[in-house]
Amino acid sequence: MAEPPHETFVVAYVLGVTPGKWAGIWNDRMPRHPLALRPCSPAEAVAALLSGEAQVALLRLPLADEALSSIPLYFEKPVVVVPKDHAVEALDSVALGDLVGETLLDTDWAADVELVAANVGVAVMPQSVARALSRRDVVARPVSDGAETQVALAWLTTTPEVEEFIGIVRGRTANSSRGEPTPKTPKPAKAPRPARAKRPTGPRKPRRR
Repeated sequence: MAEPPHETFVVAYVLGVTPGKWAGIWNDRMPRHPLALRPCSPAEAVAALLSGEAQVALLRLPLADEALSSIPLYFEKPVVVVPKDHAVEALDSVALGDLVGETLLDTDWAADVELVAANVGVAVMPQSVARALSRRDVVARPVSDGAETQVALAWLTTTPEVEEFIGIVRGRTANSSRGEPTPKTPKPAKAPRPARAKRPTGPRKPRRR
């Protein structure tokens, strides 16, 4: 009898996070459990977890709801996004003090980049976000003393599938994974060993003294 299809395992993720590698490992280890990646805003990712629409989410700390569990994954370096031909473009990196006098934008990152391109101001954001929103009329430079952000994996309810995905993002190998077992090929039966010939028995010779 064919196995019934499993419910899709939904992974929500925010801008700048690239979960493709982990999704590929999941597909290799859990071929009968389909996985779907869903890009979301931070608020949408939390809402998807709380409603059960997503089983896990990749987002930035701190979490907006104390009911969620999480494990930190990695830190992101900050960059400043400025218009093309801005004085910052000539620098390898900047300090926050170098931005004194600039109009610092702090709304939605995608909207901020649009405003930067229009010469309204500059914006500080994680490097991964700036890379995702890159365009020809803006440039990004590292901020040496800016605050780092931290990406985390969050979930509401622990299930075997959630534990499996946690293991994948933590680098757990396939041998230590809880993934679907691969059927073992039965080993060929060993041929019986031939019986050893018995030595002839007879009266023992008396020992010489």
